[in-house]
Amino acid sequence: MKYQIANMLAQPKILAMSKSSPPTSNTSNTSPALDYHQNYISRDLSWIEFNRRVLQEAQSNYHPPLERAKFLAIFITNLDEFFMIRVSGLQEQVLAQVADVPPDGHTAAQTLDLIRKELGPLLLEHSQTWEQDIKPLLATQGVCVLNFSELNAEQQQTANDYFKRTIFPVLTPLVVDPGHPFPHISNLSLSLAVVMNDEKKRPRFARVKVPPSLPRLLPLTHCADDSHCTRCFVWLDQVIAANIGTLFPGVNVKATYAFRVTRDTDIEIQVDEADDLLMTIERQVQDRRFGSVVRLEIADNMPDDVRDILLRNLSLEVADVTRVRGPLDLSNLMELMRLPYPELKDAPLQPRVPGILKNGTDNIFERIKKRDIWLHHPYDSFTPVVDFI
Repeated sequence: MKYQIANMLAQPKILAMSKSSPPTSNTSNTSPALDYHQNYISRDLSWIEFNRRVLQEAQSNYHPPLERAKFLAIFITNLDEFFMIRVSGLQEQVLAQVADVPPDGHTAAQTLDLIRKELGPLLLEHSQTWEQDIKPLLATQGVCVLNFSELNAEQQQTANDYFKRTIFPVLTPLVVDPGHPFPHISNLSLSLAVVMNDEKKRPRFARVKVPPSLPRLLPLTHCADDSHCTRCFVWLDQVIAANIGTLFPGVNVKATYAFRVTRDTDIEIQVDEADDLLMTIERQVQDRRFGSVVRLEIADNMPDDVRDILLRNLSLEVADVTRVRGPLDLSNLMELMRLPYPELKDAPLQPRVPGILKNGTDNIFERIKKRDIWLHHPYDSFTPVVDFI
């Protein structure tokens, strides 16, 4: 039968030869170039370059504004997975003092240093792309994502009323003191570090989790009279920070700082040692939420003494900290894709049906007899496959 379906995901093979490669010898069974570290690229650094391409899509004027914001969100979700799987694995190798050196010639510790060196400028570029480019562009198109400090009096009242009615009942502030240990911080959760003085002016520290059950971008029904915004949003964590005194009555709250934790979620299962594979997988999935912390993201304005409290309780080093300018976790920009503004998005893809399958009255088997049929998904429709089956 000649019915052929091609995914056509061809992966080009690249041979990189350095000018400084040692000369090859005809007397050796293997080429010395294959053992020369400079001829290999670290897969982790290569992945960072892949995510850089995602960021470049967000920076491209070729895409409509909401699509560009979507690429910013994809950049963050990609990076989260990178830390949860790849970086966590490298950190485990460092702790285990693994001496094996991969073909690129970098040890696990060296690779971690290179990752931090590459990601620093890239994350800054990501934040600037949002604050200086896409956010103002969306505002010109009627979609305003504002900081709480940018809201007018009517908007602040709307946000505060929403806090009292919807946010406040689901918040659980946890104070850290000798009688209350540091709480468990779940993976990828956004939290507020609250610094305050009690009634005796003693310094206190508390953590407030931003509820994931609520939208991160809180819609506001009222926009400024002099703006062209048709839809306004404010960050949920900033609304909580602005009303933080409600959670701690009679206490002098000095400041709040956002932070976010990434944990090791890599699953390692020895299939031959698992009596019940399904049960083993279920248990591993449940245990992922208690994996070791591999990264701490903090607001750029968080002072070092507050950062050190988090580092000490999360068993991290300063090198594991990422300072973020602007809002943390821009993956929530994906919420903007729900807006009913088709002119700010790419046109929906309409998969094509090859003419030989679209026209004619004979059945699909008769058409296959006439010629081979190649389908390139997702650009070609999958309907012919369903019809064939």
